Amino acid sequence: MLALLFPGQGSQSVGMGRDVFEASPAARAVFEAADEALERPLSKLCFEGPDAALVPTEVQQPAILTVSVALLRALEERCAVAPAFVAGHSLGEYSALVASGALAFEDGVRLVAARGRFMQETVPAGVGAMAAILKSTPEAVEAACKAATEATGRMASPANYNAPAQTVIAGHAEAVDAAGALLAEDGARVRPLSVSAPFHCSLMAPAAERLSAELSRTPFVDPDPPVVGNVEAEPNASAGRIAGLLERQVTAPVRFVESIQRLSGLGVTHTLEVGPGRVLSGLVARIERGLERANLGAADDLDGAAAFVSAAQD
Repeated sequence: MLALLFPGQGSQSVGMGRDVFEASPAARAVFEAADEALERPLSKLCFEGPDAALVPTEVQQPAILTVSVALLRALEERCAVAPAFVAGHSLGEYSALVASGALAFEDGVRLVAARGRFMQETVPAGVGAMAAILKSTPEAVEAACKAATEATGRMASPANYNAPAQTVIAGHAEAVDAAGALLAEDGARVRPLSVSAPFHCSLMAPAAERLSAELSRTPFVDPDPPVVGNVEAEPNASAGRIAGLLERQVTAPVRFVESIQRLSGLGVTHTLEVGPGRVLSGLVARIERGLERANLGAADDLDGAAAFVSAAQD
């Protein structure tokens, strides 16, 4: 049984998508639709950069969404793709919704551009921070965040449950630093992240409120296949629940570990990561070693991905 996984921010690189744009008419149509929907040359930024042009959140989010959907459409030219479930990491949930037919691509690319802008504008530079905590348990991270919040009078909380021994935290810079120091004393490895805002924490509440207005104007249909979302780590097949889940996602932690465990429990045996980079496949290997994994991140991967999909769906 197959599940498709879609990556989030941080997977971008200059040149991404150019090869599949040149190799696939369906992929080319996706890039052209993105340029038209956003009224700017997003495809040129993906293909030519420079790096700095892809870093802003309001560019990075639609760029990764566009490359992910373009790769999926190119794969669909090669073989029948009928996953039992789809899922994504943060931004990747929007790619999953497009893949499920719940969200039109043009609406999706406009939504994530707005989402990125709202997130960027919510917290002034230097006020917030994020850090990856390695070699520590989620429970220890949660306890350290609580202690740091009480000690500093500021806030820190888990933002991404990425793997059993990898949790990202977010919040006010002082509280994130304090939580990191507590965890480092207990042997954890703390890696400050270079990000433009503290995502997936309560500081993003104003961004969630602004996004809610955009979501209310966006048409959704029932996902088919169901989408395993970040907030609940459960399959959703109801159009009526999508907007609320996406609004909550802005401030809630990404429950990726539970999502993969849930997919495995539902009978998924194969996961195909569709989009730039290989981050999610590495995380899946740490969460559920028994799952077969493959990546579709470039045109050269299309034949292998088609064979993988066919085997998973037999």
